[in-house]
Amino acid sequence: MRPVKKIEIIANSFELAKILDALDKSGVHGHAVIRNVAGKGLRGTTEDLDHTMLDNVYIIAFCAPDLLNQVVDNIRPLLNKFGGTCYVTDTQEIRSVRCIS
Repeated sequence: MRPVKKIEIIANSFELAKILDALDKSGVHGHAVIRNVAGKGLRGTTEDLDHTMLDNVYIIAFCAPDLLNQVVDNIRPLLNKFGGTCYVTDTQEIRSVRCIS
């Protein structure tokens, strides 16, 4: 196992390409995207897709700890301009190199 940082971003789907480009420029080349996310944010406002007509996305990515500052530097301006949230946590990656047949 090795330590990695888990990056979770919830943002408007309109900005998805910009966010993924910022992650890629930061050295984070893998990610997963879940579309049509709704919820209630820290501000207490409900982000109900039926009322806003906009869909949100949930982006999850992982990076080496030494890349985190670059990720934050590239993601923060987008979130400040277009809205959204980003959370970073410490986690462990299990590397598997043996194939089971």
